[in-house]
Amino acid sequence: MILSLVIFSLFIHHALAIIPLPKNQSLPALIVFGDSIVDPGNNNDLLTLAKCNYPPYGKDFIDGKATGRFSNGRIPPDLIAEELCIKELVPAYLDPNLQVDDLLSGVSFASGASGYDPLTPKLASVLSLSDQLDLFKEYTRKITDAIGEDEEAKIISESLYIVCTGSDDIANTYFATPARKFDYDINAYTDLMVTFASNFLEDLYGLGARRVAVFSLPPIGCVPSQRTIGGGLKRSCAESRNHAAEIFNSKLSLTVDLLNKKLPRAKLVVFDIYNPLLALLHNHAKYGFEVVNNGCCGTGVIEVTILCNRFTPFTCTNDRKYLFWDSYHPTEEAYRILVHQILKEHINKFF
Repeated sequence: MILSLVIFSLFIHHALAIIPLPKNQSLPALIVFGDSIVDPGNNNDLLTLAKCNYPPYGKDFIDGKATGRFSNGRIPPDLIAEELCIKELVPAYLDPNLQVDDLLSGVSFASGASGYDPLTPKLASVLSLSDQLDLFKEYTRKITDAIGEDEEAKIISESLYIVCTGSDDIANTYFATPARKFDYDINAYTDLMVTFASNFLEDLYGLGARRVAVFSLPPIGCVPSQRTIGGGLKRSCAESRNHAAEIFNSKLSLTVDLLNKKLPRAKLVVFDIYNPLLALLHNHAKYGFEVVNNGCCGTGVIEVTILCNRFTPFTCTNDRKYLFWDSYHPTEEAYRILVHQILKEHINKFF
Protein backbone atom coordinates (compact mmCIF):
# COMPACT_ATOMS: atom_id res chain seq x y z
CA MET A 1 0.00 0.00 0.00
CA ILE A 2 2.77 2.45 0.95
CA LEU A 3 4.71 1.59 -2.22
CA SER A 4 1.58 2.15 -4.31
CA LEU A 5 1.09 5.59 -2.77
CA VAL A 6 4.73 6.51 -3.47
CA ILE A 7 4.43 5.42 -7.11
CA PHE A 8 1.15 7.31 -7.46
CA SER A 9 2.64 10.49 -5.98
CA LEU A 10 5.61 10.30 -8.34
CA PHE A 11 3.24 9.83 -11.27
CA ILE A 12 1.19 12.86 -10.26
CA HIS A 13 4.35 14.98 -9.84
CA HIS A 14 5.53 13.99 -13.32
CA ALA A 15 2.11 14.52 -14.88
CA LEU A 16 1.82 18.01 -13.44
CA ALA A 17 5.20 18.85 -14.96
CA ILE A 18 4.07 18.18 -18.54
CA ILE A 19 3.32 21.36 -20.49
CA PRO A 20 0.75 20.64 -23.23
CA LEU A 21 1.39 22.14 -26.65
CA PRO A 22 -1.40 23.59 -28.80
CA LYS A 23 -3.36 21.02 -30.79
CA ASN A 24 -1.54 19.62 -33.85
CA GLN A 25 1.70 21.34 -32.84
CA SER A 26 5.01 19.70 -32.00
CA LEU A 27 8.61 20.53 -31.28
CA PRO A 28 10.90 17.95 -32.89
CA ALA A 29 14.05 19.00 -31.03
CA LEU A 30 15.53 21.30 -28.41
CA ILE A 31 18.72 23.06 -29.50
CA VAL A 32 20.70 25.03 -26.94
CA PHE A 33 23.36 27.75 -26.89
CA GLY A 34 24.88 29.59 -23.97
CA ASP A 35 26.83 29.18 -20.75
CA SER A 36 27.05 26.97 -17.65
CA ILE A 37 23.33 27.16 -16.87
CA VAL A 38 22.68 25.12 -20.03
CA ASP A 39 26.01 23.29 -20.56
CA PRO A 40 25.64 19.51 -20.04
CA GLY A 41 29.34 18.80 -20.49
CA ASN A 42 30.81 20.50 -23.55
CA ASN A 43 33.66 21.87 -21.41
CA ASN A 44 34.76 18.45 -20.20
CA ASP A 45 37.63 18.08 -22.64
CA LEU A 46 38.54 21.75 -22.99
CA LEU A 47 41.69 23.18 -21.40
CA THR A 48 39.76 25.33 -18.96
CA LEU A 49 39.09 25.56 -15.23
CA ALA A 50 35.39 26.06 -16.00
CA LYS A 51 34.36 22.44 -15.77
CA CYS A 52 32.66 20.18 -13.25
CA ASN A 53 32.91 16.58 -14.46
CA TYR A 54 33.83 15.38 -10.98
CA PRO A 55 32.05 14.83 -7.63
CA PRO A 56 30.16 16.21 -5.85
CA TYR A 57 28.67 17.65 -9.05
CA GLY A 58 26.01 15.27 -10.32
CA LYS A 59 25.40 13.66 -6.94
CA ASP A 60 21.64 13.59 -7.63
CA PHE A 61 22.00 12.80 -11.33
CA ILE A 62 21.42 9.32 -12.75
CA ASP A 63 23.71 6.90 -10.89
CA GLY A 64 25.27 9.91 -9.13
CA LYS A 65 27.36 10.61 -12.22
CA ALA A 66 29.19 13.91 -12.74
CA THR A 67 28.51 14.57 -16.42
CA GLY A 68 29.78 18.13 -16.63
CA ARG A 69 26.43 19.68 -15.71
CA PHE A 70 26.98 22.60 -13.34
CA SER A 71 24.53 21.38 -10.71
CA ASN A 72 23.74 18.55 -8.35
CA GLY A 73 21.46 17.00 -10.98
CA ARG A 74 19.67 17.99 -14.14
CA ILE A 75 19.80 21.47 -15.65
CA PRO A 76 17.21 23.62 -17.50
CA PRO A 77 17.53 22.05 -20.99
CA ASP A 78 16.88 18.59 -19.51
CA LEU A 79 13.83 19.83 -17.62
CA ILE A 80 12.50 21.83 -20.57
CA ALA A 81 12.87 18.87 -22.92
CA GLU A 82 11.12 16.61 -20.40
CA GLU A 83 8.23 18.99 -19.80
CA LEU A 84 7.69 19.43 -23.55
CA CYS A 85 7.89 15.64 -24.11
CA ILE A 86 10.88 15.95 -26.45
CA LYS A 87 13.36 13.75 -24.57
CA GLU A 88 14.57 13.02 -21.05
CA LEU A 89 18.04 14.59 -21.28
CA VAL A 90 19.70 17.04 -23.66
CA PRO A 91 23.26 15.84 -24.31
CA ALA A 92 26.38 17.86 -24.96
CA TYR A 93 27.14 18.07 -28.65
CA LEU A 94 30.79 17.26 -27.92
CA ASP A 95 29.85 14.04 -26.10
CA PRO A 96 31.81 11.36 -28.03
CA ASN A 97 29.02 8.82 -27.45
CA LEU A 98 26.29 10.71 -29.33
CA GLN A 99 24.06 8.69 -31.66
CA VAL A 100 22.03 9.88 -34.65
CA ASP A 101 18.80 9.77 -32.60
CA ASP A 102 20.41 12.10 -30.07
CA LEU A 103 21.15 14.59 -32.82
CA LEU A 104 17.65 14.45 -34.28
CA SER A 105 15.94 15.36 -30.99
CA GLY A 106 18.38 18.07 -29.99
CA VAL A 107 21.69 18.84 -28.33
CA SER A 108 23.38 21.60 -26.39
CA PHE A 109 26.34 23.56 -27.77
CA ALA A 110 26.61 25.65 -24.60
CA SER A 111 29.91 26.19 -22.85
CA GLY A 112 30.25 27.11 -19.19
CA ALA A 113 31.71 30.60 -18.58
CA SER A 114 30.83 31.81 -22.07
CA GLY A 115 28.98 35.05 -22.81
CA TYR A 116 27.66 37.46 -25.41
CA ASP A 117 30.88 39.47 -25.17
CA PRO A 118 33.56 37.55 -27.15
CA LEU A 119 36.10 38.55 -24.53
CA THR A 120 34.29 36.54 -21.84
CA PRO A 121 34.91 33.05 -23.30
CA LYS A 122 38.41 34.11 -24.31
CA LEU A 123 39.28 34.93 -20.70
CA ALA A 124 37.97 31.53 -19.56
CA SER A 125 39.31 29.49 -22.51
CA VAL A 126 35.86 28.16 -23.43
CA LEU A 127 33.61 28.11 -26.51
CA SER A 128 32.36 31.48 -27.73
CA LEU A 129 28.91 31.89 -29.28
CA SER A 130 30.68 32.04 -32.64
CA ASP A 131 32.31 28.68 -31.88
CA GLN A 132 28.92 27.30 -30.88
CA LEU A 133 27.40 28.46 -34.17
CA ASP A 134 30.21 26.72 -36.06
CA LEU A 135 29.37 23.50 -34.22
CA PHE A 136 25.70 24.04 -35.08
CA LYS A 137 26.60 24.24 -38.77
CA GLU A 138 28.48 20.97 -38.43
CA TYR A 139 25.44 19.52 -36.66
CA THR A 140 23.09 20.46 -39.50
CA ARG A 141 25.40 18.77 -42.01
CA LYS A 142 25.33 15.59 -39.93
CA ILE A 143 21.53 15.66 -39.84
CA THR A 144 21.34 16.20 -43.59
CA ASP A 145 23.62 13.22 -44.17
CA ALA A 146 21.42 11.10 -41.88
CA ILE A 147 17.90 12.00 -43.03
CA GLY A 148 18.16 14.22 -46.11
CA GLU A 149 17.75 17.94 -46.76
CA ASP A 150 13.95 18.13 -46.54
CA GLU A 151 13.70 16.46 -43.13
CA GLU A 152 16.73 18.41 -41.89
CA ALA A 153 15.09 21.69 -42.88
CA LYS A 154 11.89 20.67 -41.06
CA ILE A 155 13.75 19.91 -37.84
CA ILE A 156 15.78 23.12 -37.99
CA SER A 157 12.77 25.36 -38.67
CA GLU A 158 10.31 23.75 -36.24
CA SER A 159 12.54 23.09 -33.24
CA LEU A 160 12.76 25.20 -30.11
CA TYR A 161 16.05 27.01 -29.54
CA ILE A 162 17.32 28.17 -26.18
CA VAL A 163 19.85 31.00 -25.81
CA CYS A 164 20.97 31.47 -22.21
CA THR A 165 24.07 33.52 -21.48
CA GLY A 166 25.29 36.93 -20.31
CA SER A 167 25.71 36.43 -16.55
CA ASP A 168 29.44 35.82 -16.89
CA ASP A 169 29.78 39.01 -18.93
CA ILE A 170 28.45 40.99 -15.97
CA ALA A 171 29.88 39.01 -13.04
CA ASN A 172 33.29 38.15 -14.46
CA THR A 173 34.32 40.24 -17.46
CA TYR A 174 32.91 43.52 -16.15
CA PHE A 175 32.91 43.43 -12.34
CA ALA A 176 35.65 40.89 -11.55
CA THR A 177 38.32 42.09 -14.01
CA PRO A 178 39.41 45.44 -15.45
CA ALA A 179 39.02 44.03 -18.96
CA ARG A 180 36.09 46.28 -19.95
CA LYS A 181 35.75 48.79 -17.10
CA PHE A 182 38.42 51.13 -18.47
CA ASP A 183 36.54 51.60 -21.73
CA TYR A 184 32.87 51.27 -20.73
CA ASP A 185 30.53 52.33 -17.98
CA ILE A 186 27.78 49.80 -17.28
CA ASN A 187 25.31 51.49 -19.62
CA ALA A 188 27.78 51.37 -22.51
CA TYR A 189 28.81 47.81 -21.67
CA THR A 190 25.23 46.55 -21.69
CA ASP A 191 24.83 48.30 -25.07
CA LEU A 192 27.81 46.28 -26.28
CA MET A 193 26.33 43.06 -24.90
CA VAL A 194 22.99 43.69 -26.59
CA THR A 195 24.71 44.39 -29.90
CA PHE A 196 26.48 41.04 -29.71
CA ALA A 197 23.22 39.35 -28.65
CA SER A 198 21.33 40.87 -31.57
CA ASN A 199 24.01 39.82 -34.05
CA PHE A 200 23.98 36.27 -32.70
CA LEU A 201 20.19 36.00 -32.93
CA GLU A 202 20.24 37.26 -36.51
CA ASP A 203 22.96 34.76 -37.40
CA LEU A 204 20.96 31.97 -35.81
CA TYR A 205 17.88 33.04 -37.75
CA GLY A 206 19.95 33.05 -40.92
CA LEU A 207 20.79 29.39 -40.28
CA GLY A 208 17.11 28.46 -40.11
CA ALA A 209 16.04 28.94 -36.48
CA ARG A 210 12.57 30.43 -36.04
CA ARG A 211 11.41 29.59 -32.50
CA VAL A 212 13.99 31.05 -30.13
CA ALA A 213 13.68 31.46 -26.36
CA VAL A 214 16.15 34.05 -25.08
CA PHE A 215 16.73 33.91 -21.34
CA SER A 216 17.04 37.22 -19.56
CA LEU A 217 19.78 37.69 -17.00
CA PRO A 218 18.93 36.57 -13.45
CA PRO A 219 19.38 38.77 -10.36
CA ILE A 220 23.07 37.91 -10.55
CA GLY A 221 23.90 39.98 -7.49
CA CYS A 222 21.92 37.58 -5.30
CA VAL A 223 23.86 34.40 -6.13
CA PRO A 224 26.11 33.41 -3.21
CA SER A 225 29.47 34.27 -4.82
CA GLN A 226 28.31 37.75 -5.79
CA ARG A 227 26.95 38.34 -2.29
CA THR A 228 30.40 37.40 -0.99
CA ILE A 229 32.29 39.58 -3.46
CA GLY A 230 30.01 42.60 -3.69
CA GLY A 231 27.45 42.39 -0.89
CA GLY A 232 29.43 43.81 2.00
CA LEU A 233 29.87 42.33 5.48
CA LYS A 234 26.24 41.22 5.63
CA ARG A 235 26.53 39.51 2.22
CA SER A 236 23.41 41.24 0.94
CA CYS A 237 22.49 41.00 -2.72
CA ALA A 238 25.08 42.99 -4.71
CA GLU A 239 22.82 45.68 -6.10
CA SER A 240 25.34 46.91 -8.67
CA ARG A 241 25.19 43.48 -10.37
CA ASN A 242 21.41 43.35 -10.18
CA HIS A 243 21.11 46.85 -11.60
CA ALA A 244 23.37 45.89 -14.50
CA ALA A 245 21.19 42.84 -15.16
CA GLU A 246 18.05 44.99 -15.13
CA ILE A 247 19.58 47.45 -17.60
CA PHE A 248 20.59 44.64 -19.94
CA ASN A 249 17.21 42.90 -19.68
CA SER A 250 15.35 46.06 -20.60
CA LYS A 251 17.54 46.58 -23.66
CA LEU A 252 17.28 42.90 -24.61
CA SER A 253 13.47 43.03 -24.59
CA LEU A 254 13.45 46.05 -26.91
CA THR A 255 15.96 44.40 -29.23
CA VAL A 256 13.95 41.16 -29.42
CA ASP A 257 10.81 43.16 -30.24
CA LEU A 258 12.65 44.86 -33.10
CA LEU A 259 14.00 41.58 -34.43
CA ASN A 260 10.53 40.03 -34.42
CA LYS A 261 9.35 42.88 -36.64
CA LYS A 262 12.41 42.69 -38.88
CA LEU A 263 12.71 38.93 -39.40
CA PRO A 264 9.83 37.19 -41.26
CA ARG A 265 8.19 34.31 -39.32
CA ALA A 266 10.57 34.77 -36.40
CA LYS A 267 9.14 33.96 -33.00
CA LEU A 268 11.75 35.24 -30.56
CA VAL A 269 10.54 35.23 -26.96
CA VAL A 270 12.32 36.59 -23.91
CA PHE A 271 12.08 34.19 -20.99
CA ASP A 272 12.20 36.44 -17.93
CA ILE A 273 14.22 34.61 -15.29
CA TYR A 274 15.02 37.72 -13.24
CA ASN A 275 11.64 38.18 -11.56
CA PRO A 276 10.77 34.49 -11.00
CA LEU A 277 14.13 33.83 -9.35
CA LEU A 278 13.83 36.96 -7.20
CA ALA A 279 10.34 35.85 -6.16
CA LEU A 280 11.71 32.42 -5.30
CA LEU A 281 14.39 34.03 -3.16
CA HIS A 282 11.84 36.13 -1.30
CA ASN A 283 9.27 33.33 -0.88
CA HIS A 284 11.63 30.39 -0.53
CA ALA A 285 9.91 28.83 2.48
CA LYS A 286 6.76 28.35 0.40
CA TYR A 287 8.73 25.96 -1.81
CA GLY A 288 10.56 24.18 0.99
CA PHE A 289 13.90 25.98 0.71
CA GLU A 290 15.65 26.94 3.94
CA VAL A 291 18.97 28.37 2.67
CA VAL A 292 19.12 30.97 -0.13
CA ASN A 293 22.30 32.96 0.55
CA ASN A 294 24.77 30.04 0.56
CA GLY A 295 25.32 27.14 -1.80
CA CYS A 296 25.22 23.52 -0.70
CA CYS A 297 28.83 22.81 -1.66
CA GLY A 298 31.42 23.62 1.01
CA THR A 299 30.91 26.83 2.95
CA GLY A 300 28.58 27.89 0.15
CA VAL A 301 29.94 31.41 -0.04
CA ILE A 302 32.53 31.09 -2.82
CA GLU A 303 32.97 27.44 -3.91
CA VAL A 304 32.26 26.82 -7.61
CA THR A 305 33.90 24.59 -10.27
CA ILE A 306 37.41 23.61 -9.06
CA LEU A 307 36.70 24.87 -5.52
CA CYS A 308 33.71 22.56 -5.32
CA ASN A 309 35.23 19.09 -5.51
CA ARG A 310 35.20 15.69 -3.82
CA PHE A 311 37.62 16.96 -1.16
CA THR A 312 35.57 20.05 -0.29
CA PRO A 313 34.49 19.69 3.36
CA PHE A 314 31.08 20.53 4.79
CA THR A 315 29.02 19.95 1.62
CA CYS A 316 25.40 19.74 2.75
CA THR A 317 23.65 16.40 3.09
CA ASN A 318 20.20 17.59 1.92
CA ASP A 319 20.48 19.89 -1.07
CA ARG A 320 16.68 20.00 -1.48
CA LYS A 321 16.74 22.62 1.29
CA TYR A 322 19.12 24.81 -0.74
CA LEU A 323 18.20 27.16 -3.56
CA PHE A 324 21.80 27.09 -4.80
CA TRP A 325 24.02 24.07 -5.36
CA ASP A 326 27.34 25.93 -5.46
CA SER A 327 28.05 29.63 -5.15
CA TYR A 328 26.81 30.36 -8.68
CA HIS A 329 24.33 27.70 -9.87
CA PRO A 330 20.89 26.70 -8.56
CA THR A 331 19.96 23.19 -7.51
CA GLU A 332 17.91 20.90 -9.73
CA GLU A 333 14.91 21.47 -7.48
CA ALA A 334 15.13 25.25 -7.95
CA TYR A 335 15.54 24.83 -11.71
CA ARG A 336 12.49 22.57 -11.84
CA ILE A 337 10.26 25.16 -10.18
CA LEU A 338 11.53 27.98 -12.40
CA VAL A 339 11.33 26.01 -15.64
CA HIS A 340 7.73 25.00 -15.02
CA GLN A 341 6.69 28.58 -14.27
CA ILE A 342 8.43 29.98 -17.33
CA LEU A 343 7.16 27.37 -19.78
CA LYS A 344 3.63 27.68 -18.49
CA GLU A 345 3.74 31.43 -19.13
CA HIS A 346 5.54 31.52 -22.47
CA ILE A 347 5.31 28.30 -24.49
CA ASN A 348 2.17 29.20 -26.42
CA LYS A 349 3.90 32.30 -27.81
CA PHE A 350 5.83 30.10 -30.23
CA PHE A 351 2.71 28.87 -32.03
